[in-house]
Amino acid sequence: MRKIKYKKGRKLQPYNLEYTGIHKKTDSEIQLFVYDDLNFAEFADFNVSDLKKHIDTKKTNWLNIHGLNDLDFLKSISAYFEIDNFMLADILNTTRRTKIEEQHDILFFNIKSLLPAGDSDNISAEQISFLIKDGVLISFQEKRSDFFTHIRERIRTHSGIVRTKKADYLLYILLDAIMENFYITLESEEDNIEELIDQTKNSTDPIILEKIEQHRDNFNFLKRSIIPLRDSLYDIKSIKDDNVFNVIEAENFTFFTRLHQKSLELLEQIESDMSSLHSASDYYFSAQSHKMNEIMKTLTIVSAIFIPLTFIVGVYGMNFDYMPELRYENGYYTVVGGMVLIVFAMIYYFKRRRWF
Repeated sequence: MRKIKYKKGRKLQPYNLEYTGIHKKTDSEIQLFVYDDLNFAEFADFNVSDLKKHIDTKKTNWLNIHGLNDLDFLKSISAYFEIDNFMLADILNTTRRTKIEEQHDILFFNIKSLLPAGDSDNISAEQISFLIKDGVLISFQEKRSDFFTHIRERIRTHSGIVRTKKADYLLYILLDAIMENFYITLESEEDNIEELIDQTKNSTDPIILEKIEQHRDNFNFLKRSIIPLRDSLYDIKSIKDDNVFNVIEAENFTFFTRLHQKSLELLEQIESDMSSLHSASDYYFSAQSHKMNEIMKTLTIVSAIFIPLTFIVGVYGMNFDYMPELRYENGYYTVVGGMVLIVFAMIYYFKRRRWF
C-alpha cells in the first residue's frame, strides 16, 4: 500500500478569507430593502459608500448580497458594518456546518439550503449566511436564486405582517423559506424511493442497488445538514431569557420555536424514509435470492433427471464379456427408449409435486 506523505506548509491564520464554494464566476450583486408599515424603498447595484444614505435605522433594512467571489467587495461590506474577520471567514467557507453565534448586538446564522439537483439523483447545496446588526439584516448567498422571491413580493406589496415586524421576524421567514426547501428535497427523495420499490418488484438489475445506496447517502446528507440546524434553533430558544442578547424581540421567539419543531419533524420523517429505503433494499435482496433459488431448483431438477440416465449408461459402459443385453439385436433402442420413458416419468412426477 502506498503511503501518503503530507508536506509541511505555511501556517495559516486562525481565519482564512477565501471563498471555498463552486460559484467562483458569479459576480457579486447588492440589493437593499428599507421598509416599515407605511413606507418602502428598494435599491440595487449601488456602491458600498452609498449605504449610509440608503439605510434608515428607524426602519427595517434587508441587505441581500449575491455572489461571494469578490473578496474586496465583501471586505468593504465587512468594514462598513464592523464585522470581524472570523465571521467573514465563516461566510466564505462553505464547508462549515450550520452554526449560530450571538454577541451583544450581533446575531450570526449560516445554514445549508438543499434542493434536488435537476434530473439527477443528487442534492445540490448552497450556503446562506445571515447577520443582524443595528436593525439591518444582511444575507449572503453564493449565487442568485429564487429562494426569497415570494418574500420580496410580500415586502413590496405589503402582504402579511412582514412590514409590521423588525429584522428578527424577517430572519424567521427567510429561514422558514429555506426549510421549505428541505421538505421539497425530502418529497423528491420519497418519490424516488417509491419508484425504486416498484422497480425491485420487476427486476433485480444491480443498478437498482446502486440507486438505493445513493439515496441512502442522500438521506444521511440531509440528516447531517438538519441536525446542526436543529441544535442552532434550540440555541435561539435557549437565549430567550438572556438579558444580554437583545437582537430578537421576546414576542418573536415563538416563531423560532416553530422552526425548531419543523427540524424535529424533518428528522423524524428522514428516519421513516430510511426505514422505507431499508425495506426496498431487503425486497431487492429477497427478489435476488428468490431468483437464485429458482435457478438452483431448475439445475437440481435437471441433475435429478440425469442421475438414473447416468446410472444406466455407467452400467452398460462396464467392460464385462458376458452382458446379455449387449447381444440383443434391438438392445440399443430398448435402452434409449427406457431412458426416454424415465425422463418423461420424472417430469410427470415433478409436475404432480408442483416442483416446477
